[in-house]
Amino acid sequence: MATPDFIRTIRATAGQQLLWLPGVTAVVFDDDGRVLLGRRADTGKWAVIAGMTDPGEQPAACAVREVYEETGVRCVAERVVLVQALTPTTYPNGDICQFMDITIRCRAVGGEARVNDDESLEVGWFDVDALPELTEHGLFRIKQALSDEPTWFDPMT
Repeated sequence: MATPDFIRTIRATAGQQLLWLPGVTAVVFDDDGRVLLGRRADTGKWAVIAGMTDPGEQPAACAVREVYEETGVRCVAERVVLVQALTPTTYPNGDICQFMDITIRCRAVGGEARVNDDESLEVGWFDVDALPELTEHGLFRIKQALSDEPTWFDPMT
């Protein structure tokens, strides 16, 4: 996954210290109720589509952009299904980031699922009862996107 220029600029002065960043996850469904997944180039694992918002970019616009950039699928954002602060991640180069994830349910409206950049090894549509191995993170987001429940927030302790 390429590091955005604005993060490179911040890292030039901040070093590898923890950066608190906005992230968006897009759970995309087609008209048959299948979910769009990509097999990530950095981990080799299947995942829901996700990315980082650009400065000033709205979360829904980010979801639509990331889906197209990574998969070639055109979609529209329907609703926010989850908001959650994720645990910090330390990357192989030592950089530390923590994301505030906004998960958005999206509906495919065009395009054809394909590997559309260097962030994915494979892209495909999956029936929700026949998903490849996913992290709990991904499974929970799909579950929330399928429900008609209000936006999920991590319970306060």
